[in-house]
Amino acid sequence: MTELAKRKAWMRSCVAPARSIGRRVCAGLMLLSVAAAPSAFAQSSPQSPGKPAQPELKEPPYEQQLIRLSEILGALHYLRPLCGHDEADEWRQRMYSLLGAEVQNELRRRRLVERFNQSYRGFASVYQTCTPAAIEASRRFADEGVIITQEVTGKYSRD
Repeated sequence: MTELAKRKAWMRSCVAPARSIGRRVCAGLMLLSVAAAPSAFAQSSPQSPGKPAQPELKEPPYEQQLIRLSEILGALHYLRPLCGHDEADEWRQRMYSLLGAEVQNELRRRRLVERFNQSYRGFASVYQTCTPAAIEASRRFADEGVIITQEVTGKYSRD
């Protein structure tokens, strides 16, 4: 399956679900707005000293999948442009969209942003040029992202 076909399959998997949770997750994944800088996702803003921290809300049952998806988006944000794909800001925008659609709690937001950034930095420290291993990692992450998206939207959306 070509990269374009994989991306189209990922996007199509987000169109079908009728459940609201699935729609929110998919909407976050599908928005592809263009932003300026191709650097890693900006760190979440620190809490102001006088403001109490928000209590941790109960996590949704698919939280671990969203955390993994955040890591995948961070890896793809680094690897795809490195290997010559014209997607400089696509993956970061998908992360922004996911956060906007899914996360209302600052602690959850920070956790997902941290995973995105750790993944980006981890691959940046390993790959300075595109290699066959980087291409294969990018392909596998794209495949895994499709699977996670389909599982979350299929399992947690309304019929």
